[in-house]
Amino acid sequence: MKMSRQFPLNALRVFDAAARHLSFTKAGEELGMTQTAVSYQVKLLEENIGEPLFIRKARQVQLTEAGQKLAPKVAEAFHSLREAVDNVRDTSDTTLTIHSTATFASRWLSRHLGAFQLEHPSIAVRLDTSSALIDFSQSDCDVAIRWSRDDGKGLAYHQLLRGVYTPMLHPSLAESIGGLHRPEDLLRLRIIDPGDIWWSQWFREVGVENPGLDRYPRSRLNVQAFEAAAAIANQGVAMLTPELYADEIALGRLYQPFEHLSSEGKNYWLVYPENRRNIRKIKLFRDWILKRIEESRPQQQPQYPISGA
Repeated sequence: MKMSRQFPLNALRVFDAAARHLSFTKAGEELGMTQTAVSYQVKLLEENIGEPLFIRKARQVQLTEAGQKLAPKVAEAFHSLREAVDNVRDTSDTTLTIHSTATFASRWLSRHLGAFQLEHPSIAVRLDTSSALIDFSQSDCDVAIRWSRDDGKGLAYHQLLRGVYTPMLHPSLAESIGGLHRPEDLLRLRIIDPGDIWWSQWFREVGVENPGLDRYPRSRLNVQAFEAAAAIANQGVAMLTPELYADEIALGRLYQPFEHLSSEGKNYWLVYPENRRNIRKIKLFRDWILKRIEESRPQQQPQYPISGA
């Protein structure tokens, strides 16, 4: 059978789904087609190109060398088509889907996102939270806010906040032991989540080699915002990112006793696929959040140390 040399758009759409899932069955489920129909469209494309694109196995398929070369180009082409449609479509019912860490969502986004919606009332916003790194090719997420390094292939990164951390606590807790003069003084208080590697790293960097963190009761709250809530409630000392708690510092609900900030090389980033940077809703959100972050950046004043009475 000889295929017409007209542009095989439908076959390319099927190939794109099959390449992403590495499964004809899952590609069919995404596209509302039978596995047989998917296989047929792939066969037509292979005949059109003159090269096999998949290695068929009993329970799965694998891309051939030709398939590996073609797949990213086809994915990029479909992204460009969607971008072109989005840019001319009426935006009255556009939804921006944001994936964020729970801490950034609760400590920053929830306090500022209303301003974005006031500026752009035609864009609805959906916010999903988790600590997982979202796979844009397997999700309908438009942008993500990650605590990570900026090393994702094919992604655009814009730094929002530095991923630094330092011990913080309620001022009255520090005063309860006559103030905090040296890093070792923190060990006289309850440490929230002492098993967190940030604690051992911070103490090591300030010259405390053996802080004895193993003697503290184990606790694991997993989300920095929860640890901050415990510290605000006078339940102990938490390892936090100061810039996320500027309001609590200003109100006297949290206190940073020492200047030293630790980091493991990660930051808070706004992330989205590089080939979607010109989508209107993404551009509007990117420009808004970068400006808003800069405007809301606190002019932090040194607070250390609280001396004893």
